[in-house]
Amino acid sequence: MFKIGATVIKELLLLWRDRAGMLVLFVMPALLVLVITLVQENVLRTMGESSTRILLVDKDGQSLGQTVEKKLLESGLVEIIKEIDGREVDEKEAVEAVINSDFQLCIIIPKGITKAVKAKARQVVMKSLSMDDTSAVNKTPGKEIQRPDIAVYFDPTVLGGFRSAILNSLNLVIVGIEIDEKMKVLSRLLPEYINMSIRKEMGPFVPEDLIKDIPGIQLDFSSNPLLEVREKPAYENAFEKTPTSVQQNVPAWALFGIFFIVVPMAGGLIKERHDKTLSRLLTMPVSYITLISGKVIAYVFVCLIQFGLILVIGKFLLPLLGSPMLEIGSDPMALIIITLSAILAATGYGVLLGTVARTYEQASMFGPISIVIAAALGGIMVPVYAMPKIMQKISAFSPLEWGLDAFLDIFVRGGNIKTVLFDVFLLLSFFVVTMFVSWIYFFHKTRNGA
Repeated sequence: MFKIGATVIKELLLLWRDRAGMLVLFVMPALLVLVITLVQENVLRTMGESSTRILLVDKDGQSLGQTVEKKLLESGLVEIIKEIDGREVDEKEAVEAVINSDFQLCIIIPKGITKAVKAKARQVVMKSLSMDDTSAVNKTPGKEIQRPDIAVYFDPTVLGGFRSAILNSLNLVIVGIEIDEKMKVLSRLLPEYINMSIRKEMGPFVPEDLIKDIPGIQLDFSSNPLLEVREKPAYENAFEKTPTSVQQNVPAWALFGIFFIVVPMAGGLIKERHDKTLSRLLTMPVSYITLISGKVIAYVFVCLIQFGLILVIGKFLLPLLGSPMLEIGSDPMALIIITLSAILAATGYGVLLGTVARTYEQASMFGPISIVIAAALGGIMVPVYAMPKIMQKISAFSPLEWGLDAFLDIFVRGGNIKTVLFDVFLLLSFFVVTMFVSWIYFFHKTRNGA
């Protein structure tokens, strides 16, 4: 144990002297978490995860515009703005505000649309009841009624997904208004239709009292839906709150930073080999396994500090910058086990790279590129479910995918130690395999005098 302790102290001293390596280990992942999380949080806002400010110009001023505004506010997707600098905007000013990118969109409700919709609803209901235009109850012309359309002006830079979300929400509001208006007209016209049909069939033989006693009908279905769509978590013990960009990005980019330990770790191994430091150390009564174990323990310690720093940023700094606070998850002990397993997998890969690479240039080029590729395949940059089928199959072989899936089980899905056991097993197996291959390769080179 004394020999391993001395090796750990040696590695920590070497790391402390390598200021560039310290920047890679601590500053780079911290900046990644800050930048990516803040950027994605803004993207989620514009994609409908939180309310978006839109301009609403109601030129009609009647019930339809008021209903549209009320329903959009109830949806929680938008924040309605009707005034700029304390005064109401007109259509021209609203469009100019969108062109100037002050707002992503504006909605224009044209004048006379409430009256036109009511007349159109009456005409449609009468047509469905086969009521003649010349009947006493018909108050609308026989020709087709033209009604103005609600206009939505988008900033040209707005993405298609956001456009679709807003238009779909608006269309749902319009459908609800249309159904409600048709039900109101039908409630009024149906008794008249029944009266007219009885007169037509029975003529003068129908008692006058029978016709007068036909009751009115109230067809108000809008407040009593037959079916509802309810969102439920698809995971046992899942969080009640919707996972935020912080919950997704902090574990993802912390894992990415952990695996970047391969750069200073492989570089240190290559430097010791080229400087003959490793050869001199092996002349002492200390084994190669002891030296490598000390190096692994030292870097595990460093990565734990690095991961703790990322958690502190997510917990305390990101909320100050306008992002949600990081919630640690459902099982802190499982989180510690995953972190240690991911760190061991990263250090194992660093030892393998430092053993196999012949020069520092090879390690410094291949290491970061391989980690970036593994991160891309593992869902750090793009969710795995959004990848093509062939890429989803390949991602199953990425250590970062195992680590990220385990982290998300705890941070997002509300899992526990049982749910992450397989991913932990894969990470530890990766560590054992890489260390074993490194050991075999080292002694093969030593035996051949390389």
